[in-house]
Amino acid sequence: MDRKEILFKVAAGELNPEEADKLLKELSESQGVLICKISPKGAVSVYGLQRMPVTLYADQWYRLMEFATKIRDFIEQNRESLRWKGGAGDPRMESDPPAA
Repeated sequence: MDRKEILFKVAAGELNPEEADKLLKELSESQGVLICKISPKGAVSVYGLQRMPVTLYADQWYRLMEFATKIRDFIEQNRESLRWKGGAGDPRMESDPPAA
């Protein structure tokens, strides 16, 4: 079911808003949309990367983001040894898929 179908069913009275909200959240998570939320302990949780959210405190996110270039370099240097979710390479680099 896509977004328009869900909204149509709400308008037709076949779904209540709570059910529609749940379906829309599931739909956005299945499509790889990333969402940030503040956790109950005041950390930043990123939803949509994996089954469970990735949660770090703000200072940890800043540390990780400062390290991002090194992570990218490491990935490129070890591209042949790494696995990609779904078996596909980085979607931003589709012209250069990883070796099998």
